[in-house]
Amino acid sequence: MISRRRFLTGSIALSLSGFYTSIVSAVGRVTPWRNWSGWLLAHPRARLAPLNEGQLVDQIKGSTGAIRPVGAGHSFTPLALTDDNLVVMDKMSGIISHDKETNEATLWAGTRLADSGPMLDELDQAMFNLPDIDHQTLAGAIATSTHGTGKGLKSLSGYVTGLRLVTPSGEVLDLNKDNNSDLFNAARVSFGALGVITRIRFKNREPFRLRTQTWIEKTEDVLKKFDQSIEDHQHYEMMPLVHSDYSLVVAHTETDDALQTTVEEDYGGAFISMVAATPIMLRKTLIHTLALIQGSTEAIGESFNALTNHRHDRFNEMEYSVPLASGPDCLREILATIERESIDVAFPLEYRIVDGDDTWLSMFAGGPRVSISVHRMASKDYHPLFDWIEPIFWKYNGRPHWGKVHTLGYEQLKYLYPRYDDFITLQASLDPEGRMLNDHLKYLLGK
Repeated sequence: MISRRRFLTGSIALSLSGFYTSIVSAVGRVTPWRNWSGWLLAHPRARLAPLNEGQLVDQIKGSTGAIRPVGAGHSFTPLALTDDNLVVMDKMSGIISHDKETNEATLWAGTRLADSGPMLDELDQAMFNLPDIDHQTLAGAIATSTHGTGKGLKSLSGYVTGLRLVTPSGEVLDLNKDNNSDLFNAARVSFGALGVITRIRFKNREPFRLRTQTWIEKTEDVLKKFDQSIEDHQHYEMMPLVHSDYSLVVAHTETDDALQTTVEEDYGGAFISMVAATPIMLRKTLIHTLALIQGSTEAIGESFNALTNHRHDRFNEMEYSVPLASGPDCLREILATIERESIDVAFPLEYRIVDGDDTWLSMFAGGPRVSISVHRMASKDYHPLFDWIEPIFWKYNGRPHWGKVHTLGYEQLKYLYPRYDDFITLQASLDPEGRMLNDHLKYLLGK
């Protein structure tokens, strides 16, 4: 059976190189920067890699020109692109402090999500929810409203109870709900427009294990039972298999049972490779046949292992969130469009649920929403797919993921977020010279 982990790690394209491996080359020239998918390229004239907050303040005050913070480079939008100063936070990583009574922990902003799980586990804490990819830094994850799935479970930004922000002038601000609450609610999802976040305090819970079950089921049957399924399973998502009537279902349920791993054959790579190599008009028959002969899988793991996956193949992604009630119809229209236009898609869609929060620019501000993702392997041009799908998201009042491909600017975004103009006013007060803005952010903010 194709488990979610195997399914997502199947190889169908050559991996792209281009990751930066050093801050400065041997001859003293700053090396180019590429994002994870390899599609975005920048030539910053300086890379600032602070060891601590004091050094960051000195670097900001001692520099001229634009400043763009960068995390793991896992965004597919040009948030980090700059020809000026790129601030790399990798050296500011790890646990700073924790509180056993409140189950809170403060971590450096450059900590990778993949590292935070084991670190918190040693403190008898765990994050409530995690995204399926954990390459990101904590600052990058909250800056873009990164999320997992599950009824009543928020994006990572929704669990932030405090943070420290270094402004473009070098001022250091400690923010929480009781100390400058407006700036706190703006900064939790701010795509690096307000300054550089250096530390983040998260509200956590006790460590927990999850029983992970995967199976293939008809998409319409999954949608009909979706409301009940999200009640029955703590974390639940469906991955519709394009050019077919089926979806891969992934259900996580909390358990106290012993750890249990599943020994799997590597069906994932073969499955997706077969789909990619099969003419579009024959894919439905292929997928339906494979769906009928696959069984289910089950495993039990610690939450930070069960919820995350390794993605070996590079891709570009578009994701929007839509109101909960609109999710099924939006998904159906996307699938029907791909089928009708015979768009070559081998990667499954993702359909997840996330609870609302009170951050100003979260995809989920104001109430629970469904997120729907479409992917295109990095070896292929994503426009033939995304150009068809994005208008469907607009039709259903969709909000774009800040870190994933979209074309919306200020004139559209101001209607999607009630506090959008408030955010722009606040940004201008902290950054009157526009040092935190690149061309993409100027487009987003109408500058």
